[in-house]
Amino acid sequence: MSTTSDRQQAPHVIPIIEKEFTDFDTEAKDFLAGNQDEKKFIGFRLKQGVYGQRQAARQMVRVKLPFGGVTPMQLEGFAQVAERFAPLGKGHITTRQNVQFHHFRLAEAYDLLKVLGAHGLSSREACGNVVRNVTGDPWAGIRSDEPFDITPYAGAFVRYWVRNPISQLLPRKFKVTFSGSEVDAAMTAIHDIGFIPRVRTEGGKEVRGFKMVVGGGLSTMAKEALLLSEFVPVEKFLTYSEAVIRIFEDASELRKDIHKARLKFLVQRVGAEAFQKMVEERLAQDWAKQIPPLEALMYVEDEQALAPAGSALDINAVPAGDRAAFQKWVDENVRPQKQTGYYATEVKVPQGDLTPPQFRGLAKIMVDLGGGRARMTQDQNIVLRWIPGANLHAVWQALQPLGLGGAGVQTIEDVVSCPGTDSCKLGITSSMGLNRAISEQVKTLNVTDPLTRKVLINISGCPNSCGQHHLGNIGFHGAAMKNDDRQVPAYNVFLGGMRREGETLRIGSVARLRIPAKRVPVAVERFIGVYESGREAGEEFNAFVDRVGTKPFEAAVQDLSITPKFATDNFQEFIDWEREGLYVLERGEGECAV
Repeated sequence: MSTTSDRQQAPHVIPIIEKEFTDFDTEAKDFLAGNQDEKKFIGFRLKQGVYGQRQAARQMVRVKLPFGGVTPMQLEGFAQVAERFAPLGKGHITTRQNVQFHHFRLAEAYDLLKVLGAHGLSSREACGNVVRNVTGDPWAGIRSDEPFDITPYAGAFVRYWVRNPISQLLPRKFKVTFSGSEVDAAMTAIHDIGFIPRVRTEGGKEVRGFKMVVGGGLSTMAKEALLLSEFVPVEKFLTYSEAVIRIFEDASELRKDIHKARLKFLVQRVGAEAFQKMVEERLAQDWAKQIPPLEALMYVEDEQALAPAGSALDINAVPAGDRAAFQKWVDENVRPQKQTGYYATEVKVPQGDLTPPQFRGLAKIMVDLGGGRARMTQDQNIVLRWIPGANLHAVWQALQPLGLGGAGVQTIEDVVSCPGTDSCKLGITSSMGLNRAISEQVKTLNVTDPLTRKVLINISGCPNSCGQHHLGNIGFHGAAMKNDDRQVPAYNVFLGGMRREGETLRIGSVARLRIPAKRVPVAVERFIGVYESGREAGEEFNAFVDRVGTKPFEAAVQDLSITPKFATDNFQEFIDWEREGLYVLERGEGECAV
């Protein structure tokens, strides 16, 4: 039988090396004393996951959660970091399943990293031109449609590539993901490498492997990944990945322009067939004869052994006064696992932000009512796993005082956004402020129509798509407008993207619109009106966009897109969401390409 201690902890996916903390402390003190070149130091601190902010002398730390996995002990570590080092007292879940903390001082970094390490957390290579956090399907291991659990292999990939000398100075960052099934919940199409599990029968035996795709990415030139191989046996997937990364590392032409230094530019230029040949040539080299020790690298944990006994959900056992709200939460947030008697719930985390009481409250729920394991999602939520059906009502009740008991994950009420000008040097607009404003507008609409509830909204504070604006049915990215020498925060509009699990990932089309930031919530309401009034029976949003195009949407907000003139009665339009002063476009030099 598992114990509370068992549920609190787990083996480290990323090995913690204490010397890296002391080395960081030494280098940081040397830099602060003025004894080290700034550019050289930036490259050093990025590898430890410490990133500069737009605010002078303030830093952000990005904590890697491979495949999104997190334990109660790690949530306690996050709570302590938020309390001790984050002036705003919160952590932020990103669209790559990391957790970030903002606004701390460089002199505090050593103590912060020590707290992380003590709780089994690592920020190693979370930033910089390296293999970034390896994301994964948050339902892996519990999906009914999975050929096998990708978790051990995702863990092996992480362990093989973290601190690997080949990947310490790539042309640009490198992003990898593992989906749990053909449903592709991890969105392989927008990654440098994407893995989808498959099983073949060869010689009467079951052989595990992966479909591999390469060269996807969003940002200013969004591209979907191309096929590398329909089937790579699991024994060879690390070697195949190394061939790809070696090609990328050696691609001198990519280093000539940091804005075109991602793998997608090479893959998309030469095409799938030519890139496949490049990989085959690498696999014929001597290095490829050295087979990585897959079994030793795999991350293996029996999650079910940690869980309490499973049981069925009996809705009639729920008090009558709770039943309607609880049933809605179950319908929209809960899924049965493939293991009989167990359920997983996706907890909606508004704006992806969690406070210390919320981190600790989630940890307590995991220990007391589930199996002590959870996974962050690429939609900035958290999936609590291994919950017996009889415990679901208690989970729902425990989430209410935490402010995390809302239904509606992966609906119009679950808006995704990056931090924007709250902290990012490249931010143009307050995307988090707009997120809250749109969420409030949607709440006032009280959307009950099932088709409209399926509309997804994504916001980025700039064109780089950290908020994945390309993938929302309705997407926005930060921009600026100008009138009478005064600037107005604004957004470009994308329509027809798709990130919903179970549907084919799709990059949206840009509309011929730029809307002042303060008018965007009204624009969202009008977009919904265009869709609801013009759709055919059963027609979903993207099908409607495909049929009618973007013009009806553009026409519906034409008056909103007119640049305002500065006047006493409308000066608020020249102030961004949740800001006080007049808007001025201030964009620094980002560190992603340093």
